[in-house]
Amino acid sequence: MRIGVFDSGLGGLTVLKSMLDLLPPADFVYLGDTARLPYGSKSAATIENYTEQNLKFLKSKNVDVMVIACNSASAYFLKTEFENTPVFTVIGPTAEAALLNTQNKKIGLLATRATVNSQAYQKKISELDSEAIVTAQASPLLVPFAEEGLIDDPLTNLISFRYVQTLLKENVECVILGCTHYPLLIHSLQKAVGDLPLIESGPALSYHMIRELNLSKSTEKKKSTVEIYTTDQLGHFQIWAEKILQPYTCDSWNLINL
Repeated sequence: MRIGVFDSGLGGLTVLKSMLDLLPPADFVYLGDTARLPYGSKSAATIENYTEQNLKFLKSKNVDVMVIACNSASAYFLKTEFENTPVFTVIGPTAEAALLNTQNKKIGLLATRATVNSQAYQKKISELDSEAIVTAQASPLLVPFAEEGLIDDPLTNLISFRYVQTLLKENVECVILGCTHYPLLIHSLQKAVGDLPLIESGPALSYHMIRELNLSKSTEKKKSTVEIYTTDQLGHFQIWAEKILQPYTCDSWNLINL
């Protein structure tokens, strides 16, 4: 199987890493739209335009399945296919995973402004369980912190603590990391929320794809190939991508202009 994945930048690599861990061997094409990140501060119309361009690029690479790893883009893409190719987004699977981690049905959400304003998680969780309550907190500073590699920095710890206070006051039982960049800051965010489970999109989406595509969970070493494309210079991106994907390696690095 050939799987195309896109995100605004580094964050979607956390989803790709989960797919490499959990899915059977496949060939992956990853697009990081680094020239236009972050998506979370853009308008809905702009995000929808970028999403269509990115899906067209992945389609041109003859993929069998496409994945929108970006939460902001997922929030505004409501279809299950694009040009006759199946498309998976992160919202539904992550919402389902969150509900499995709550008894009193109180869920916290950290996400970009675009994702929070879209109400995508709130609507999906309400659809799955009408009694569930979602407390959302827009966290726009976390994406640039992740992109700059401030993974476990005192400043990251401080801003993480500030963002989660709204959620903790509502006695949430788990916190959705509603942006694929946020797992890069998992150490700071876990310190901020204490023992509460943090729900990541990567594993949730991977298990969802296994079920939907009737795949077998991988139990052996991978023989997958990974092609990475970015829309801006590779230097900083490549350094961090190699760290995120370990122990997997990339077979080709490419700079493109959409």
